[in-house]
Amino acid sequence: MINVIGLGYIGLPTALMFASKGINVVGTDINEQHVKDLNEGRLYFEEKGLEELFASARENGIKFTTDYIKSDVYIVTVPTPYIEETKKVDMKYVVKAVNTILDICEKGTIIIIESTISPGSIDEHIRPAIQKRGFIIGEDIHLIHAPERILPGNMIYELEFNSRTVGADDEEIGYKVIDLYKSFCKAEIVLTDIKSAEMSKVVENTFRDINIAFANELAIICREAGLDVYEIIRIANKHPRVNILQPGPGVGGHCIPVDPWFLIGDYPNHTKLITSARKVNDRMPNYIYNRILEIMAEHNIDDFSKVGLYGLSYKQNVDDVRESPTLQLLNVIKENDQKTPHVYDPYIKNNIVDGQVQNIDKFIKNSEIIVIMISHSNLLNDLSNLDNKIVFDTRNSINVRGAYKL
Repeated sequence: MINVIGLGYIGLPTALMFASKGINVVGTDINEQHVKDLNEGRLYFEEKGLEELFASARENGIKFTTDYIKSDVYIVTVPTPYIEETKKVDMKYVVKAVNTILDICEKGTIIIIESTISPGSIDEHIRPAIQKRGFIIGEDIHLIHAPERILPGNMIYELEFNSRTVGADDEEIGYKVIDLYKSFCKAEIVLTDIKSAEMSKVVENTFRDINIAFANELAIICREAGLDVYEIIRIANKHPRVNILQPGPGVGGHCIPVDPWFLIGDYPNHTKLITSARKVNDRMPNYIYNRILEIMAEHNIDDFSKVGLYGLSYKQNVDDVRESPTLQLLNVIKENDQKTPHVYDPYIKNNIVDGQVQNIDKFIKNSEIIVIMISHSNLLNDLSNLDNKIVFDTRNSINVRGAYKL
């Protein structure tokens, strides 16, 4: 049996995937409402293919509870934020989950940490916590780090077809866990040591953060030079060894804007490039704010309540608002004592910010300037909504005459 600890954007699809393949699974979460919803057949976030996977898992008997269950295998998918002051990973949720597992587990239990952590975190935090309780690692407890590698909006597909990494102390246990993941994963699963697995996941997201920062900085340079950054990128990418990403209003999600800080916090003297990239991406909401001010001045608009921000989530066609650039922009607007803009996102069903509306017609009617922060498909399906509106498209996602770009 598998007990999946933490039923968020990673833990829930993972639990459902195992259960859909006939494996006995219990999902555990501290959120009583989420557990109640799942037991009554309701999901609390949207994801392509999740409804069908949920139905399959329920048919196979998956259970949900707020309690930890005695099990052969535990998969920990709890949050790992960073500590603001030091930029180091905050391991408190993972350590708490492991300690709770130790309260009930039997000899030979496998604990798989899927949460993204900085290199050396298991050595520094998890092993001491286990040893302090009198358990012998390698006999009583087997440790695995198998970092998740999926993206909201395409989770179900990527769970099945993305390659995986399994970091293990013991090769035999590692291959046992690989066989477990092979129940649904059709891609290559690499076996390595735990610290290499920790580093590989952080490096993946740091690589992407740096590339996004280059595109964002290029957008700022091209604007000052009077050039179209998208044309420059299009031409440059025709070189067979060049692949510049697209610029945007900032970096969101739980991984890319967070994981690089783990390396910065642990290796402050050796992460100059990574730190610079983080600063570039973190300042993009300020850049967007100043661009909005320029557009407002050009059209003699001096009231931010006439501005509409389209999109609250951090990426297209999902309801995930973690580290959302729009939330960051709203903080900048508030810090500058501006009036509250209108905000609309078809995927965010509850009002979570001031100025948010749930009707797109009302949103467009009350906004003279539409700032496209995320290019959800419902806006792209009917561009006539934007007739006679001033449009600032931060994603270069639509073809509207006169639209402002980054």
